[in-house]
Amino acid sequence: MQTIIMCGGKGTRLREETAIKPKPMVEIGGRPVLWHIMSIYSRFGFRDFVLPLGYKGDVIKQYFHDYRSRNADFTVELKTGNITVHPTFIEDWRVTLCDTGQETLKGGRLKRVARYIEGDRFMVTYGDGVADIDIDRLLEFHKKAGTIGTFTGVRMPSRFGTVRTGEDGKIISWEEKPVLNEYINCGFFVFERAFLDYLSEDEGCDLEKEPLQQLAAEGQLSMYPHPGEWQCMDTLRDAIHLNKLWDSGRAFWA
Repeated sequence: MQTIIMCGGKGTRLREETAIKPKPMVEIGGRPVLWHIMSIYSRFGFRDFVLPLGYKGDVIKQYFHDYRSRNADFTVELKTGNITVHPTFIEDWRVTLCDTGQETLKGGRLKRVARYIEGDRFMVTYGDGVADIDIDRLLEFHKKAGTIGTFTGVRMPSRFGTVRTGEDGKIISWEEKPVLNEYINCGFFVFERAFLDYLSEDEGCDLEKEPLQQLAAEGQLSMYPHPGEWQCMDTLRDAIHLNKLWDSGRAFWA
């Protein structure tokens, strides 16, 4: 089964990094966050990836084009130009990279790579979020739900503390950054191939709007409630936090 990882956005809230590289290439512990996401799927045996590219997509193309030389020792014979790559561990991944336009929204990007999707079921996720998610459980949930699409929901802690007061203004309770009751979409989708019919190649086709709203209205969208941790890399603050987790050995997704 293939996994499509959205890699085309401009990452405007992370301009400190994305001025020179696309957001999926922002590093955690010396590796792009994209590599970390792919590693999550790879641990469950899913190693066939399709990457819809947009903003600075050439940087991602170059990274995978040079992947062996970046990650292996090699000998160059300068006179002949022969290169011998010495035995080392290289991930057994198949990666298809596809330009899908600079301004195209995620639904349009997914439709534009449809020709590379080979099976009747596929997975999709964002190129900036990591989780300690069990992909096998997600797939089993999707199969039992019997819907065209499943997304993963997480309950996030509030960024702020909350208080409840009585009529006299006295504090009844104080809770620092409580976990919110509402779920948010963190990606990690599973779709049946029929979902592609809900999409168009138009630049303005936004995955989270009409396509998913229509699935929900038809009773064809399910939510897998992820009980563990998830974190996106949306801002510089997020990037610093994820690197601190990695450096301290507390990278929950690893």
